[in-house]
Amino acid sequence: MAELTTALKIGDFEIKNRLVLAPLTRARSDASRVPNALMLEYYQQRANAGLLLTEATVISPQAAGYYNTPGLWNQAQAEAWKKITDAVHLQGAKIAVQLWHVGRISDPEIIGETPVSASAVKAAGHVSLLRPKRDYVTPRALDVAEIKKIIADYKHAAVLANQAGFDAVELHAANGYLVEQFLFSNTNQRQDQYGGSIENRARFLLEVVDALIEACGAGRVGVHLSPRALSHDMLDDNRIALFSYVVEQLNLRKIAFIFSREHLAEDSMGPMLRQKFDGAWIANESLDFDSAQQLLADNAVDAVAFGLAYIANPDLLQRFQENAALNELNPTTLYADSAEGYTDYPTLAEA
Repeated sequence: MAELTTALKIGDFEIKNRLVLAPLTRARSDASRVPNALMLEYYQQRANAGLLLTEATVISPQAAGYYNTPGLWNQAQAEAWKKITDAVHLQGAKIAVQLWHVGRISDPEIIGETPVSASAVKAAGHVSLLRPKRDYVTPRALDVAEIKKIIADYKHAAVLANQAGFDAVELHAANGYLVEQFLFSNTNQRQDQYGGSIENRARFLLEVVDALIEACGAGRVGVHLSPRALSHDMLDDNRIALFSYVVEQLNLRKIAFIFSREHLAEDSMGPMLRQKFDGAWIANESLDFDSAQQLLADNAVDAVAFGLAYIANPDLLQRFQENAALNELNPTTLYADSAEGYTDYPTLAEA
């Protein structure tokens, strides 16, 4: 029976416990998208987790969809991330960078050009955090040469991740962003080798994964999936067949882990998908301590990830171990530009 505090081998590395910091966009970088001292403190506070997954980190200027999110495409960014990985490693934790391209979930104000996607299909809703509110624009469909360039951008980011001391890279293939825009039938209306069949729609994801494996080795690559497709107007004709194929292909590549964002319910795909994957399976979304412990005890998952609870409780592991009350989250400071609601949540000792 696995417990929260037991160690776990994930691919080429081992984590000290099975508690994972979920990737959480906090928008505390600046226009340079270079990680700063405030971000270092934030990750250092949460290095009680066995594995920390960074906030989504853009692989190029074109990949961004929000202001003040960090990047990993130049040397200055890599050197700043190195300070963070060093600090996390001093506490015995491991850290992976989540690599991100938002595709159509952006705006010309943010990137200075029309956002790109698998096809020219406009997203429903309004651009997040921009004021005044505005609809998403219709994206421009990528041509094949541009797709190859984006794959190269992912690989370049992975090379920089090695230099920055990350233990692994995680491909953000979830939540309605670019990789998922290729995967899903409502956003991918292509007629070439990247569209149509499930195999073709999954091609972009798998080519990116292959590029990351070339840069880092399979044992240091993870993929972030969201089988429920609850973000950014995503629909697919057959999600079970789609995700079954994706997971089977990832298993053939022997990657280190899959992070599955899917709340527990009778229709959860996680139990079925996990049977198709030999690497570590990390569960996330709407878990509490009891449900997380039960999943581990049943060997239903290998590790459990927390997001909002970790924002408000930098010492989350200790609070779980002592059955202590959790700090309440202040949602108004999730994307602020200061330490408030970021690094000032009290620990048990401070409280």
